[in-house]
Amino acid sequence: MSNLLKKGARRRSLLVVGGIAAALSLSACGGGAPVATKPSNTETVLDDAACQRNKDAGKITYISGYGYSASAGQLDVFLAKELGYFDALCLDVEINASGANGQQLVSSGQAQFTALGSASDVMLAAANSKNLTAVATYGSVSPFSIFANEKVASLKDLEGKKLGYFINLTPIASAMLDAAGVDVSKVELIKMTNYDPTVVTRGQVDAIVGYASNQPQTLKAMNLPFKEFLPADLSVKGTYNVMEANTEFLTKHRETASDFMRASLKALDYCLENDADCLDRISKLAADNNQGSAFPREQLERTWSVESKWVKSDPALSPGMQTADQWASEYELVMKYGKLAAVPPVTDMMDTTLVTDLYKDGNLIWPTEKAAS
Repeated sequence: MSNLLKKGARRRSLLVVGGIAAALSLSACGGGAPVATKPSNTETVLDDAACQRNKDAGKITYISGYGYSASAGQLDVFLAKELGYFDALCLDVEINASGANGQQLVSSGQAQFTALGSASDVMLAAANSKNLTAVATYGSVSPFSIFANEKVASLKDLEGKKLGYFINLTPIASAMLDAAGVDVSKVELIKMTNYDPTVVTRGQVDAIVGYASNQPQTLKAMNLPFKEFLPADLSVKGTYNVMEANTEFLTKHRETASDFMRASLKALDYCLENDADCLDRISKLAADNNQGSAFPREQLERTWSVESKWVKSDPALSPGMQTADQWASEYELVMKYGKLAAVPPVTDMMDTTLVTDLYKDGNLIWPTEKAAS
């Protein structure tokens, strides 16, 4: 499998590890307040025919983009299962939290859903894999940043210095450098194998292309001085987190796929209003599955405090809704910087109605409300 195909499933893992490693001395695994009791309205809410339809679709396997991360498109899936929302819609959902090769597994039909970091990840992989359809986008802001040693006053200062990256420079990062007038040929690009963000503050590299909700947040928690450059600072537009579905499954079981997203988005609504409970729950899940040291609650809280705002970044779109226009700027960046022979048209890579149809007047439709409407 090519690096581009691996990128969407692996990049978030690679970028986060450094923040986690640096945060371990500050964090206690699985901490926080006692987990609240499960909401009581989780009994089956579908009529017999719809319930049987979802049961007949069989087991739905979701591949987490990166373990037990507190990210939209991930946290909400874990919580939809924990809170009983999948059960309420007669869905048999299995979660694979390994975070490895999600797109490949979904493309091959071994799984039905997975999450990626941005629309550009979808576009980069689309040239190498088929049978994938993006069904939800969780925000209209790019999650990337370039974080640098405090001596780097502007991105232009990176000329003659070292810039670290993981796997490949993202199109967003390339666009940021271009917008800042950086001559990239004068920048020493370093493929990173050390995921500790303090290599920047210690001057081992001058800057790193990272994920704004993770490594920079760890440096802030450690009170270490650094500079951070965001895409929006340079008028570079992007997207945050995308849910992809197996196209054959989506075509054959569209109503079931719709209910999977309905349950996940209901959990997302819950987590936006009850963040402490959701963080307690996913932290406990991580600990119970021997990943507590990789996902300490303090790190999860830092991540969600940033990413929950990204979910609300476009007031014109309810959580998960997506449009071709929303992807347009990022598509142009992938065409310019992605170094691909061809990229499919945006409309061939996404379904813009599945999630939109789950809302009425900006509110998610739950079946009891649907029956009354």
